Amino acid sequence: MLYLCSRFIVNTMSSLVQRTLSGAVYVGLVVASILVHPAFFGVLFALFCALAVREFHHLVGSHRFATIMSIILALCLFGIFWCLANIDSMSLTTFAYLQCAYAFVLMLTLVAELFLKAKNPIANWGNVLSSQIMIALPFALMNFVMQQSKWLLLALFITIWVNDTGAYCVGCSTAKLPKGNHKMFPRVSPAKSWEGLFGGFVFALLAGFIYFKVGWFDAMSQPLLTALLFAFSIAVFGTFGDLVESLLKRTIGVKDSGKFMPGHGGVLDRFDSLLLATPAVALLLLLI
Repeated sequence: MLYLCSRFIVNTMSSLVQRTLSGAVYVGLVVASILVHPAFFGVLFALFCALAVREFHHLVGSHRFATIMSIILALCLFGIFWCLANIDSMSLTTFAYLQCAYAFVLMLTLVAELFLKAKNPIANWGNVLSSQIMIALPFALMNFVMQQSKWLLLALFITIWVNDTGAYCVGCSTAKLPKGNHKMFPRVSPAKSWEGLFGGFVFALLAGFIYFKVGWFDAMSQPLLTALLFAFSIAVFGTFGDLVESLLKRTIGVKDSGKFMPGHGGVLDRFDSLLLATPAVALLLLLI
């Protein structure tokens, strides 16, 4: 019994150390890539994008050709947006031509199913298109957010982390109440509660107020309102992104999307909230 207890403690501590170290490395790389140089950001997030697409196709059981072509298409889409954000001489006409070329390659990928003789070509089509819409496009749009300001992209990540932390703390605290808390979608994510959701909102709005105070939104016409809307939209759509990825995993019957980060799961597990939050932020920035 003593031996089993000691092994349990050692394994628990080892898992905690792994989770802490891998999380610290992840946060450090993300922050450094945003602040140091756009090329660093481009290389790192192109890699994250490719790995996330690969994990998605592994989860849904796509064949190798669909997986490879989806990765190539995702890297092309990310590269197009990176060039638009960082190459001043790139015109909108050139951007349109590149997008047309991307669409042409995508159509060829779909046509290839005629020759591959797969059992379910419709599922393969859907998987390829889903990977581009759900994963490649949000990663590509990060370049647009960074083009507006690297501080806005950094704020996007910080708000996701703050929202998750607030939701976790409040959710755990309310779960200890005599009647517990109210679950949001028990069949998808048993741990998420409405109390945790609103707790995350409060933390996110506080973060938005801090962004306003430090001047990250000074370029906006109404900086305080914009900062609060920015934080709130991230909290809302970040939560939905997390739930959508949880629904995918629940449907397939897996706990994590991969094993890329010890103690944290796969790349998709780390970026699930950003898959919906990034397009929401990009739309907000376009509207204001």
